[in-house]
Amino acid sequence: MRIGYLGVGNMGQPMAGKLLDAGHDLWIYDVRAEAMRPLLERQARPAASPKELADACDTVVVSLPTLDVFRAALSGADGLLWGKALKTLVNTCTVGVSFIAEIQQACAGASVTVIDAPISGGPAGARAGTLAVMVSGQPAKVAELMPVFRLWGPTVVVAGEKPGAAQVMKLTNNIVFVAALIATSEAMTMATKAGISPDAMLQILNNGTGRNFATTTMFPQAVLPGTFDFGATIDILMKDVDLAIEQGEALGVPMWVCQAARLVVKHGVFQGRAQHDVSRIVQIIEDGARQQ
Repeated sequence: MRIGYLGVGNMGQPMAGKLLDAGHDLWIYDVRAEAMRPLLERQARPAASPKELADACDTVVVSLPTLDVFRAALSGADGLLWGKALKTLVNTCTVGVSFIAEIQQACAGASVTVIDAPISGGPAGARAGTLAVMVSGQPAKVAELMPVFRLWGPTVVVAGEKPGAAQVMKLTNNIVFVAALIATSEAMTMATKAGISPDAMLQILNNGTGRNFATTTMFPQAVLPGTFDFGATIDILMKDVDLAIEQGEALGVPMWVCQAARLVVKHGVFQGRAQHDVSRIVQIIEDGARQQ
């Protein structure tokens, strides 16, 4: 297939790379030339704007950081919807149900089909090809794109045809991740302050009932080594938490624990940590512990 990829950052670059690995004719665009360079060196083709990407490709995958950036890239000056070839837009971003409805409405006017395909697993999962992909949209188009989704990871779950279904699935995943990350950060700080080795504590957690993504992956790979390089920023986490709580409240679900988790993330943003890696959440807890 000839596929366009819009946004080749921490997630988009390795995901686009999997398309090259499979022999697809790949066109790319990112506002940062340095983000495009590794893929161009592998013979990806450059576009000068989202419109040029949509002029060249009938299918475009989008991996962008914020709703405002996505909106501008879709329908702003030189946006995707001005392109002549675009027929299918594949969204891999966490944007929430209402935004999916907005972009579907915009795309319908240009006869463009939207397939929602948010992903989970972080940059490491994108590089390894082990992402979990959640998909919703027109069944025939989902089936057509299934080989592409399987390049990103072995777990592809179709949430149904209902608009926004995959977003609900992704927001559910992300709010569980955030709550577990913060609980793990508090518990690991407690154990360390009590004199227990972090390595010993992780060994117990990962072989007991406390095991979660933070204990199996983020702490051993990014926190304990002190690299803090998971690859996503706290402001992105804040967006996802806000969207998840908004969705829960819209459905009349009490979000008590999730609200408490949001306060921790928001505190980090207020402290000026918005652009810090999400693995540095533990430092917010550690700072509080040092004050006691």
